[in-house]
Amino acid sequence: MAAELNAGALSGKRQSVTDAQHRLAETLARQLAPGAIVTDPDAIAPWLVDWRRRWHGSAALLLQPRDTEEVRAIVAAARDLAVPLVPQGGNSSMVGGATPPADGSAAILSLRRMNRVRHLDPAAGLVVAEAGVVLADLHAAALAQGRRFPLSLGAKGNATVGGLVSTNAGGTQVLRFGTMRGLVAGVEAVLPDASLHEGLAALKKDNRGYDLDQLLIGAEGTLGVVTAATLRLVPAVTARAVAWAGVESPDAAMALLRRLQRATPALESFELLPDESLAAVLAYLPDARAPLGGRHPWHVLLEVTADAAGDDPAALVEAQLATALDAGEIADAALAQSEAQAEAFWRLRESISDAERATGPAAQHDISVPVEAMPRFMVAAAAACDARFPGTRASGFGHLGDGNVHFHVRAAPGTDPAHWYAEQVPLVSRFVHDLVAAAGGSISAEHGIGQMKRAELERLGPPARLHALRAIKRAFDPGQLFNPGKLVALAPDRGSE
Repeated sequence: MAAELNAGALSGKRQSVTDAQHRLAETLARQLAPGAIVTDPDAIAPWLVDWRRRWHGSAALLLQPRDTEEVRAIVAAARDLAVPLVPQGGNSSMVGGATPPADGSAAILSLRRMNRVRHLDPAAGLVVAEAGVVLADLHAAALAQGRRFPLSLGAKGNATVGGLVSTNAGGTQVLRFGTMRGLVAGVEAVLPDASLHEGLAALKKDNRGYDLDQLLIGAEGTLGVVTAATLRLVPAVTARAVAWAGVESPDAAMALLRRLQRATPALESFELLPDESLAAVLAYLPDARAPLGGRHPWHVLLEVTADAAGDDPAALVEAQLATALDAGEIADAALAQSEAQAEAFWRLRESISDAERATGPAAQHDISVPVEAMPRFMVAAAAACDARFPGTRASGFGHLGDGNVHFHVRAAPGTDPAHWYAEQVPLVSRFVHDLVAAAGGSISAEHGIGQMKRAELERLGPPARLHALRAIKRAFDPGQLFNPGKLVALAPDRGSE
C-alpha cells in the first residue's frame, strides 16, 4: 500500500509540474515568435543529457528566445507560474551544470538562437556577442577584422558565449590572458524578477557599488540569464612557435616555464603531461606520432606568439630551448616546422581525455593548487591515490602556469563501470578533494561546480564563502527558480541558514 501511495504521489507531482509547464507554454504562445516553444519529446531529448552522459534530466518544455525581450517575457511568465528555468547554451558542461532536474520540474531555456555578433570594434578591441554565439564563430568573426578572442578550449565548436561567461571558462591561454572573468568588459543579463541588467558599456572606471557583472560571471546561471557580453579582443597572431620538450620531472618543467617567462611576455601556453598520457594518445590515434625519439617521464607543450609583422618567436624559443638543454632542464625538444606540425602537437594534448576514456572508466577531477605547489602535488597525489586504492592508476596533466591539474584516477582493469561510478568514484573523489584542500587549492579550476561537485563544495567550502553564496542566491532569486540544484544548496527554510 505504501508503495502504491508513493507512486501515486510521484505521479501527481509529475502531473502538476507538467501542467505548470503547459500553462507556461500557453502563456508564452501569445508573446514569442514561431519556433520558440518546443514540446516534442524527441526534439527535447538531446538536451536532457550532459556532455559526459553522467547526468540525465527530464523536461516537457524547451524555450528558444530570439532576443533579450523574449527572454524577459519567458522569465516573467515562469516567475508568475513558479516554473524553474535551466539556462542552456552548447550543453558542454563537464559537471552537469546545464542539465535539468530529473523530476521534470524545470523548463529548459536555450539561448542558442541568440547568436548574433551585435558589434565588433577592432580599433577599440571589443566585441559585443549574444549568449548563443559559438566560440569558434566568435574566433572567426574577430579574425576577419584582424583581431582574436584569446580563449580557446576543446569544446570551441559547441561552447557558447553565455556558457563561457556563466562558468568563468578557462582553457589553454589562461597563462597569458587570464580566465573569462578577465576577458569580459560588460554583461547584459535578465535577472529573476525579469528586470534587465544593462552592463554592456565597457567602462574602465565605475564605482557604483557592487559589480553585478562580476557576480554574474561564474554564477552558472543561478543569479541571472546572460543574454550578451562585451568581450576584449587582442591583435591577431602574425607568427607562433610551438614546441615539444621531454623533461625528467614536473620540477624540471617548472624551471623551463620560469626561464621562458623571463625571456618573453608572449608565452601563451605551457602544458605538462606524463608519458603514460602521451602513450594513451598514441595508441588511440592511429596516425599520431611521438614528437620526440625515445621515452621521457614527462612532456611539455608550449606556445609563444607574435602579433607584429617581422617578429620571430621561433628564434627566441629555439634559443631558450638550447640554453635549457645545456642547463640540463630538458632532455630533448622539437620545434614545430610548420602549422601542420604545430596542430599535430596540439592534437596530442587535446586528445588526452578521449584517449584515457577509451582505456576504461576513470574518476576525473578538474582541480587547482598554487602554481609553485603544482609539480609536487602532481607526483605526491598520484602516489597517494595509487596506495589508497590498489589496482587503480592515477596521473595528472594540465596547465602548469596557472596551477590547473586535470587529475584522473583510472579504474583497475576489468572493473565494472557501473560499480566504479556508483561505488568507487565518490570515495576516490573525496580522497582527491581532501588532498587538494590540504594543499590550499580548489576542487574546481575551470569546469565549475554544477551538480556534480555541489555536495563537495558544501563539505569543503569555507563557511564564510558558503554563507555569502547562499545569501547572494536568496537575494537575487528568492523563489529559487534559476538553474535549481546547481552550484549552491539552500536550506529548506529559505529565510535562514
